[in-house]
Formats: sequence, C-alpha cells, structure tokens
Amino acid sequence: MIRLENVTKVFNPGTPHENVAIRTVDLTIEKGDFVTIIGSNGAGKTTLFNLISGTMPVSAGRVFVDETDVTKHSEHRRAQIIGRIFQDPLLGTASNMMVADNMMICYRKGMKGLRISLTSSMRDFFREKLRDLEMGLENRMNDNVGLLSGGQRQALTLLMMVLSEPSLVLLDEHTAALDPKNAQIVLDLTSRFIAEYGLTSMMITHNMGQAIRYGNRLLMMDRGEVILDVSGDEKRTLTVEKLVQKFHEIRNADLESDELMLSQGT
Repeated sequence: MIRLENVTKVFNPGTPHENVAIRTVDLTIEKGDFVTIIGSNGAGKTTLFNLISGTMPVSAGRVFVDETDVTKHSEHRRAQIIGRIFQDPLLGTASNMMVADNMMICYRKGMKGLRISLTSSMRDFFREKLRDLEMGLENRMNDNVGLLSGGQRQALTLLMMVLSEPSLVLLDEHTAALDPKNAQIVLDLTSRFIAEYGLTSMMITHNMGQAIRYGNRLLMMDRGEVILDVSGDEKRTLTVEKLVQKFHEIRNADLESDELMLSQGT
C-alpha cells in the first residue's frame, strides 16, 4: 500500500548546520494497517509525514502509494489520495464557509472530480453523516465553520477526510490541541471510522498509552530512524514500561523526552 525505499531527508546539506532528519528509512505499510508512531521531539515523525505527503521533497530514496512512484509528485497531486489532519483544528476546514459547503468540497474530492451539486438529497446524506458525530452538527449545517469549537472542527475534519476516500490517512497529533474530553471523543471517532471504512492510517502521538492502545502496529522513531516496529501479539502485550525498556535496550540510553515521560497515560 505505502512503501518507502531508502528515504532520507537532509536539511542544509554541505553546511555547518547540516541535519539528517530522516536516515535511509525502509518501510512498508500494508492496506488496512492502523500504525501509531511514537518518539521524542526531533525524532523525525512529522518530517516523515511531510515526505510521504509531498510537503517537502526527499533528499534520497523513493515513495510509493498503491505501487505508484509518487516521489516526484507535488503535494497537491498527492492530496488526491492522501488525507492529512494536523494538530491545529483550524487547518482542516474553511472558517468562512458553511459546514455543508466544507463537506461538499471533500465529497467532490472523493468522487474523483465528478460534478456534484448540493441537492436536498445530498444535504440529507451530509446530515446523516454529521449525526454520527453526536455533536449536534446535523442542526448547524448552515453555520460557518468558524463558529464551531475546536473539538467540533476536528471531528468535522475527520468526517470530511473519510468522505474523500483517501488511500492513506496521516494523523499528525490531531488531538494534542484539544481538551481531554474532546480529545477522547475525536480519538474514539478516529478508531471507529478507521475500522468502519477500512482505512490505512498512520497516527503520530506523544502519548505512549494511546500508541499502545490504538492500532494494530506501533513504530518508535529516534534521530530519524525507525528503531522499533511491533505488531500482533507483541503489540497487544506491550505496556508503557516495556516500551521504555525496549528503547533502553536498543539505544543503550534512557528515554529522556519530558513530553513523552509525562504522556504515559493509558
């Protein structure tokens, strides 16, 4: 489904400020995988997403989606098959447009360019989908998105992404800016939608408990490398303590990220 071959990203090459952010990563994500990604700040998690989505070019290596080499494809072109949700709820929607219009834009994307008008039957379809969020948004379809709370906007962004039928979903700490209650609501919706729609997904999180609890596969990154890749029974029996110990065994060092150590909740 998704394949990275010797992918490397170097910032400021050949200068005193050279920084190897991603080091020859080889990675295959199978169709239907829900992969959680954990790692300290600077481990390369978001940079990896940027290389997959085309936000920045690779320095070396190749990126494949559905067996198509997309290494030279622009971010705009990849956006037709890759959905991405960011930490900031403001980035996924158009604030000055109605809820219904936002949904129409993404639904058209999912229909691969077909001309679709906002008919009464289409509004009924959107209303039904919004009702699934259990946030009352089915009654606010004519409201501008800018009037919604952060949790409502992120849930709407998640639903819009699902309706666009992406080949890959990238979730870049998409609950980090929300209060605990809304963060859990969006996480529960995420897990449900991924299962219901059979989505292939990668989710970055700083919460080790979440990384263990969600998904069928877990990656740990450090200094631009994937240093741990667990799935199946091994992932199901993981604990935060075991995860910290594995890091110590691999790197012969303690996991020093304060943010990670303070985000161990299950």
